[in-house]
Amino acid sequence: MKTIQPGDAVAYSVQFLRSIGAMTGEMPQARGTVTELTKLGSMTLARIDWGGFEMPERVNVANLAKVGLNTRFSTC
Repeated sequence: MKTIQPGDAVAYSVQFLRSIGAMTGEMPQARGTVTELTKLGSMTLARIDWGGFEMPERVNVANLAKVGLNTRFSTC
């Protein structure tokens, strides 16, 4: 698993969305950029600039996935 760092483009992970029953609506569509990481006990919270999506500003990194070019299907 790749670690999430400031500057990374992220979205909620499919596993997290399924666990809360949020497979439709704005949550699965939301994309943002991590601006800061904060350690809180055993968890790390990411501050995210959601770019217009109305989502929580801080999210547990365990509930996020990086987004971007999928090299498995790219010929670049």
